[in-house]
Amino acid sequence: MSTAPQPSWWAQNDSGWCLRANRAGSRLSIRRYFAAISRLGDGVFWYTLMAAMVLLDGRDGLLASLHLAVTGVAALSLYKALKRWTRRPRPFAADGRIRAWIAPLDEFSFPSGHTLHAVAFTVVALAHYPSLAWLLLPFTASVGISRVVLGLHYPSDVLAATAIGGALAGVSLWAGMPLPV
Repeated sequence: MSTAPQPSWWAQNDSGWCLRANRAGSRLSIRRYFAAISRLGDGVFWYTLMAAMVLLDGRDGLLASLHLAVTGVAALSLYKALKRWTRRPRPFAADGRIRAWIAPLDEFSFPSGHTLHAVAFTVVALAHYPSLAWLLLPFTASVGISRVVLGLHYPSDVLAATAIGGALAGVSLWAGMPLPV
């Protein structure tokens, strides 16, 4: 008699945390807030930030925006490769108790592209404009949380994306994009 392998402690808790966060989305105000944050995290927020940098800071803003754009292209390439490689089903597809409060942009869960981009963009933007921390840090945290509340990602997808986005931004900064002096 063989028995199916039991999910690991981490997998059980990852699903449990996802389910608990997703239930918060049943409250309309919470769902609307995180749906709006998620939509802004699709790119609208970041494109607006880049345009504002150019308009408000001229050449230095243009350099910062170019740095963000290059980092964004690298993040997108990495994110797509990881999605194709891991092919992890989204939480709502794997667990009927979890609801997708908005439509996903693609089929797979790992890693959270919204979070990966938000973290990478935030780290790079703050290297250029540390005074934006009051805006970027809460927004980026909200993006990560939104992905779990909306039923689109497990907490581990968001945590991994945070690490990957931070590492990517670190490499981008280390690679020598000059910062304004």
